Amino acid sequence: MQSEPETVCNVAISFDRCKITSVTCSCGNKDIFYCAHVVALSLYRIRKPDQVKLHLPISETLFQMNRDQLQKFVQYLITVHHTEVLPTAQKLADEILSQNSEINQVHGAPDPTAGASIDDENCWHLDEEQVQEQVKIFLSQGGYHGSGKQLNLLFAKVREMLKMRDSNGARMLTLITEQFMADPRLLLWRQQGTTMTDKYRQLWDELGALWMCIVLNPHCKLEQKASWLKQLKKWNSVDVCPWEDGNHGNELPNLTNALPQGANANQENMGQCRSLEYQHLPAHKFLEEGESYLTLAVEVALIGLGQQRIMPDGLYAQEKVCRNEEQLISKLQEIELDDTLVKIFRKQAVFLLEAGPYSGLGEVIHRESVPMHTFAKYLFTSLLPHDAELAYKTALRAMRLLVLESTAPSGDVSRPHHIASVVPNRYPRWFTLSHIESQQCELASTMLTAAKG
Repeated sequence: MQSEPETVCNVAISFDRCKITSVTCSCGNKDIFYCAHVVALSLYRIRKPDQVKLHLPISETLFQMNRDQLQKFVQYLITVHHTEVLPTAQKLADEILSQNSEINQVHGAPDPTAGASIDDENCWHLDEEQVQEQVKIFLSQGGYHGSGKQLNLLFAKVREMLKMRDSNGARMLTLITEQFMADPRLLLWRQQGTTMTDKYRQLWDELGALWMCIVLNPHCKLEQKASWLKQLKKWNSVDVCPWEDGNHGNELPNLTNALPQGANANQENMGQCRSLEYQHLPAHKFLEEGESYLTLAVEVALIGLGQQRIMPDGLYAQEKVCRNEEQLISKLQEIELDDTLVKIFRKQAVFLLEAGPYSGLGEVIHRESVPMHTFAKYLFTSLLPHDAELAYKTALRAMRLLVLESTAPSGDVSRPHHIASVVPNRYPRWFTLSHIESQQCELASTMLTAAKG
């Protein structure tokens, strides 16, 4: 068997605080991940650190040289690479000898070997061009050849970056999102009046979930958040999203969910993301007396679940509202309530009952507001052993289902034609109505069972 001819590759790797910040390899292989030669050199450096000579930053080395040594160093450097560096060397020499040049107005000189400042962000190497190319290829395969799996692996990579607090996480997600937005199938589906496939929707869901984690990250700076929100709003204004069943709008619900002020923002999803963030935060000084990250997480989750929001138009979005609410309540049910948490439940229940239009349990709500039956059932069972009166008050307030109530139209209602013009549009298209009614029955049954004694 004939073996492949041995090839020699020139590999250069730059490090900063134990992170690879840039790589070059003469093999020419392009991919999101490092080529075999970069991996081999990295492993060699890890396993045999003594075999790889460690040099001081070049600025330190130059500082130790006298004038003759510096001249010899520069001339030898130019001689070895004269075709590449001679024009640059001549230009720099002219600028340095000119008193009024810009280069003489700056103190010191750059040193690419000195590494980053201790305050600078950690940043692994990311080949942006390859990320864009790979996502474009995966999307063009339309879910075949394991492309969906490959895209999920990229999402997992973003999650890993966020966990490591690598600043490339947001940048990589931006590159992925741009390719999703440019996917020609979006426009094609819109023109044909067809909906997205379920697999494709799941990828968009993951995209939106990751953006929420980025925007709600307590460690990032305000200016970063402002730039991301601006970008998300810009994407949301692009009119390429195919219609959902029952929806003739052009919103990208999965991306607008990442906006705290976004239209029909899915607060349950935001609450879940915030809760998970708080559970994994290190100890900081902003905790007040009696607070813990668990209590903050529970409080934020209750606030999110209790927000009044309008039911979105499409079938998929309506199912997602129910699904996200149930997922968050399921997380909360894993937590054992102690006296501190019961106080938070009481406080939030009172707030929600007395609050204005932001509360889904307020006295006045929009007719098409998402019902609070599922959330109220959880509140009721949690509060009942500790404050039965408040538990029943909260549950009774949530029993309403305004979308099914007949509201008398304004003006003269005695004429039959006026009634006929109102009735067909009286009920919005709530695809999850049977599920909502079953949840209303569950809430009523739970209260009746508890009140039996």
